[in-house]
Amino acid sequence: MKIVAVTACPTGIAHTYMAAEALVKSAAHLKINIQVETQGAMGIENKLSYHDISHADIALIASDIEIEQAERFEQCHVIKSNIEEVLTNPDAVIKRCLDGF
Repeated sequence: MKIVAVTACPTGIAHTYMAAEALVKSAAHLKINIQVETQGAMGIENKLSYHDISHADIALIASDIEIEQAERFEQCHVIKSNIEEVLTNPDAVIKRCLDGF
């Protein structure tokens, strides 16, 4: 299973990066492959390529705002979450991705 994810919050500072870190830790704990793009105050970092996206089983959008370049995910199975859910229970978010697959 491979998940690609985007995290973004309104201010693009702490929560964007905290959510990315929480997803990476949770996925590692559950032995799931994940790549996380952050869309924060510094713009898009760790940008997911079209290749990354097309080879993923699930795309997770963990955001409280509209993400940039959302059209990249139009052909994917997308699961959406808000930042708070990722920060408070990242394992449940990852498991929901697994259930959605």
